[in-house]
Amino acid sequence: MSAYPPPPDVITGRVAWVFGDDFDIDLVVGVANIKTYDRELLRSACMQDFDPGFAERVRPGDIVVGGRNFGYGHPHYPPMIALRDLGIAAVVAESFSPGFWRGETFNGMPLITIPGVTAAVTQGDEITLDWRTATLEATTGTRITGSPPNPRTVAIIEAGSSYDLLLAEHAPAGTSSPA
Repeated sequence: MSAYPPPPDVITGRVAWVFGDDFDIDLVVGVANIKTYDRELLRSACMQDFDPGFAERVRPGDIVVGGRNFGYGHPHYPPMIALRDLGIAAVVAESFSPGFWRGETFNGMPLITIPGVTAAVTQGDEITLDWRTATLEATTGTRITGSPPNPRTVAIIEAGSSYDLLLAEHAPAGTSSPA
């Protein structure tokens, strides 16, 4: 079951970081840490090679922005565990690596495709993201829209993960699934 609650319909935060094209998600915690699930270690390693102050700066509701093919490589889960534990509420990218998209969407993370996003926002911009409509608005006046998630993806994110959704869908009549 997901350790993270489903996101609100509209996420309000800041752009925590903007990655370029073909970003390997493993680099978020460093290749040496991709096989650990020690949450404290992952939080302390998160983004150290890019911005040593990242963990102290991120607030709940912030988003990560990526270019084309975000998350390529082997879709290990520890980097996204670290980002979620720090408060990252969604990832918006030009496009996603299929394995990364599948794995993180099934874990309940909104991964929203919005072409042009890397040119439209910069790190630190205050934003609102309506993940259901794939609409991102910045206080700078920028408003861009991408591809909304399909109904099944919305149901997975609302449930908190594909596992939680399957439990709810297949609970015996008259019982409730574990929360």
